[in-house]
Amino acid sequence: MQADLTMGNIASALVFHSDEAALIEELQAGSEDAFAWLVAHYHQSIFSLLARTVQDRADAADLTQEVFVKVFRGVGSFHGESSLRTWIYRIALREASNQRRWWSRHREQEVPIETELTDGDSGTPICLKDQLVDAAESPYELAARAEQKAWVESALQQVPEPFRTTMILRDIEGFVYEEVAEIQGVNLGTVKSRLVRGRACLKALLTAPKAAAEPAFGEHYSLGEEAR
Repeated sequence: MQADLTMGNIASALVFHSDEAALIEELQAGSEDAFAWLVAHYHQSIFSLLARTVQDRADAADLTQEVFVKVFRGVGSFHGESSLRTWIYRIALREASNQRRWWSRHREQEVPIETELTDGDSGTPICLKDQLVDAAESPYELAARAEQKAWVESALQQVPEPFRTTMILRDIEGFVYEEVAEIQGVNLGTVKSRLVRGRACLKALLTAPKAAAEPAFGEHYSLGEEAR
């Protein structure tokens, strides 16, 4: 019985992989196997996208879960106007945008991590950052320990929006220009302009002295210059 079930799951996975229409049909029918396959197939790439977009790994993890909740709830109204992958990424970027707007509105309420608090029981001063330490490394952190990768990722984080997201979608996630335009809701000319500027910025950051990299980037690349 177990062998039959395993073979059935493998067969289902092969069907899902080769036939998007079959996957969508199963998802819309409420198939748990189909949804499990979808999460397993897209979870890491969506998390990586969000981790690079919102710059906070805890937020990225929460947003990743929220994306798949919205996919599960919304797949019934998906009519194939775009590919399933494009639709999922569009949901992810919308969630990231909403999170950034929320953060901007609540930034003034931020408590510095170096803030000293008083323990209610003993009255002993404690530092907030010491209470937030998590010694465990996530899978992404384990993969990112290589110095070169960390250096490039750090530079990428300094590329401002919307150039950074456009580069992530095209150069890291591998979407074609038309898909990037669809996900971001812009025309092809804007996508190409953002890529040219984003790549130039990243190159400048990687080749400039570290102390001067960020100011130089901000001085030469403003959103007002973006092609429309």
